[in-house]
Amino acid sequence: MSVNRFIGAVCTIALGIAAAAASADVMVGGGAMLPSRDIVQNAVNSRDHTTLVAAVKAAELIDTLQSKGPFTVFAPVNAAFAALPAGTVETLLKPENKATLTKVLTYHVVPGRLTSEDLEDLIRKGKGSARLTTVSGGSLWVMKNGDRNIMVKDETGATADITVYDVMQSNGVIYSINRVLMPK
Repeated sequence: MSVNRFIGAVCTIALGIAAAAASADVMVGGGAMLPSRDIVQNAVNSRDHTTLVAAVKAAELIDTLQSKGPFTVFAPVNAAFAALPAGTVETLLKPENKATLTKVLTYHVVPGRLTSEDLEDLIRKGKGSARLTTVSGGSLWVMKNGDRNIMVKDETGATADITVYDVMQSNGVIYSINRVLMPK
């Protein structure tokens, strides 16, 4: 076999492996995240996001997050909600607090589909951090924490680490984060 044919064969195999990996289902919270499904259809399959899903339902944001979008969602895991002061989640889920819950939830959503590569480009262009405007009209900042980790800072100055990156959806992208972000 000639060197050129050998290199061609290796490239073909590598492309096949890459295509298989790209089409493989991403698992989050034990559930497959299918890129053909929308944000809500995938989120309900994640055992790590049951509190978030309950909050989205209570705020009546299901239709919004199933719309065309696209959206970038920084999705707190259950442990992030559990780390809030005692009674916070229960209070937010009360019908009389729907407006506050909606503000908190939409603070985790940025218009557009921003991949981790996009976020890194914005951080680089911003010389270390980039400001994002949320659907609620608030601000979030993304910055690097080490070579591979991106953090998200909220308006209170608290930071969340992205723990799962680039979960592609039909109407956006989701990142799992380890803290609930709070607007001022």
